[in-house]
Amino acid sequence: MSINQIILRNLKKNLKNYYLYVFALIFSVALYFAFVTLQYDPAMDSTKGSLKGGAAVRTASVLLIGIVAVFLVYANNIFIKRRSKEIGMFQLVGLTKNRIFRILSAENIIIYFGSLVVGIFLGFAASKLILMILFQITDVETAATLRFSLKAMVQTAGVFGGIYLLIMGMNYLFIQRQTILSLFRTSSKTEGKVGRISLFEIIMGILGLGLIATGYYVSSQLFSGELTSMNSLFGSMVFILASVIIGTYFFYKGSVRFIANIIRRNKQGYMNINEVLSLSSVMFRMKSNAMLLTIITTVSALAIGLLSLSYISFYSAENSAGNGTPDDFSFVTEAQAEEFTEKLDGIPYTEEKIDVIRVAVNVEDIVGADMEGLAFQSGEMTLAVVKDQAVPGIDVGKNQTIFTGFYDALQRMMQMEDSGELVFKGKEESIPLEFLGVSKQSVLSHYYSGGGLPTAVVDETVYEQLSQDLNPKIQGEYSQYIGINLESEDQVEEADEVFQSLALSNEVGTASEYAITQNQKQNMGLVMFIVGFLGLTFLITSGCILYFKQMDEGEEERPNYTILRKLGYTNGDLLRGIQGKQLFNFGIPLLVGLLHSYFAVQSGWFFFGTELWTPMIIVMGVYTGLYSIFGLLSVLYYKRIIKEAL
Repeated sequence: MSINQIILRNLKKNLKNYYLYVFALIFSVALYFAFVTLQYDPAMDSTKGSLKGGAAVRTASVLLIGIVAVFLVYANNIFIKRRSKEIGMFQLVGLTKNRIFRILSAENIIIYFGSLVVGIFLGFAASKLILMILFQITDVETAATLRFSLKAMVQTAGVFGGIYLLIMGMNYLFIQRQTILSLFRTSSKTEGKVGRISLFEIIMGILGLGLIATGYYVSSQLFSGELTSMNSLFGSMVFILASVIIGTYFFYKGSVRFIANIIRRNKQGYMNINEVLSLSSVMFRMKSNAMLLTIITTVSALAIGLLSLSYISFYSAENSAGNGTPDDFSFVTEAQAEEFTEKLDGIPYTEEKIDVIRVAVNVEDIVGADMEGLAFQSGEMTLAVVKDQAVPGIDVGKNQTIFTGFYDALQRMMQMEDSGELVFKGKEESIPLEFLGVSKQSVLSHYYSGGGLPTAVVDETVYEQLSQDLNPKIQGEYSQYIGINLESEDQVEEADEVFQSLALSNEVGTASEYAITQNQKQNMGLVMFIVGFLGLTFLITSGCILYFKQMDEGEEERPNYTILRKLGYTNGDLLRGIQGKQLFNFGIPLLVGLLHSYFAVQSGWFFFGTELWTPMIIVMGVYTGLYSIFGLLSVLYYKRIIKEAL
């Protein structure tokens, strides 16, 4: 038999095991080529803003290389070890190690570069669709055209060619270092199935659960008011990250086996076939894969968390813009407002004017946290003050005040009490007022609220008294807020075009709620698009890795299923146990990753938007659905093994 015949026969024989690897490789190449094509596409100039589209895509492509390279190297390592007996047989029949390496290299060239060609073609075909998706998410009205980029093709071929050389180098070292005897032993190495769990594993298991729980608790208290400086806040974040990651590793190394051992002890050794097939895998396999599962869980949590936060910001764009700009258009001078309204050309609108002053307020009695180093000098801050007549639905007494525009992020940072006494300080005199609480109702634009601070509402007589005793050092240039609201929401876009044509957005104190909404959707839509595709790539590659591990375990356990079938267990009996096994193998990393991402998002979501549950549940639901596909594929693979057991 010639070398070419050996290559073709081996390729045909192993192709059934490579199909998911080939799919993941083609998908990775297609996505990378499409991303690089976007990088060179002139249409990306449309995604302008604080985050440049081309630079963001370029950064994402670098991260994509890292994800794909790690996956391909790891998958190749699994496959080369699975073929160790085959390599050993080649040596027994007289083939040299260099010739065996050339055989494997030829097979890899056919599979790898064949997938590369198909991936580039699919990436080119999908590049227009991906660009359309990006424009749809970011609400950019630009035509997406299909363009083939020679630069993108050369860059893609260069990157994946480099990964191929790395893989071949690792294969060469593996073949050169192994003896014939070690090659026959490589694929049969398994973790020792000891019956008793050691004291060290028990301690590690308890410590893992404790570290994760501690990290969760600290994250839930991150903005509870106990932190007094940015240094303590940063220190807490580092502690959370270290605690959760180390705890996750200990969880897979000891906690899973510790919990499974407790379940087995409660059964007093009498377990049915389903429990044996599922718990045995959990007890004796996850420990050896602790580092891999920790990486998969951590990166999955990072992907879910970032995508959830970006979607929260995108989903809440309109509400967030409304909080900072309560009216359709905001101005601080009558000249600005008149210039705008004169150009509206018959578009009906209403106008609202509010007089504003700035006053130093001592809030020490109601603030539950020392905010020194975070937002303002401890105990005192400068607030915008308006009359209660200017705020619909609010009427306070002469000795009372209420805060409006008090949002979730500010509430978490400041931890204000429901009642207390505030002291409004003028230039010469101070006025104590009873604090009645807070309201989320937005009154003034961000220009007057100091970038997020609340607005104090007082009685008209108190307002006049404060106006006569102003401190000129804290008063700004403007003392009036003017809001313009259109009677028809359908004409907001047309009015915004007028606003932009007059270059009013470049003037101090002006704002367009529509423009702010669109800008936030564009920026966060781009982030969501990139994080989503990177997360999808990692999901597919990590799912494939777990699937390959299950293939290895399945082949190794094939003799066990033959024995069980001969003992009288049916296909259905074994399949139910396998389903439980896959539920643990895929479900535990998924569940832990979801929990990590939930507590990460929950600790600071209010800085990104106004809605939490809907965006987060959608992201987690989609991720869970896609991830479950690999568990289903593993069950189908085991079903074939069980069927072939007899």
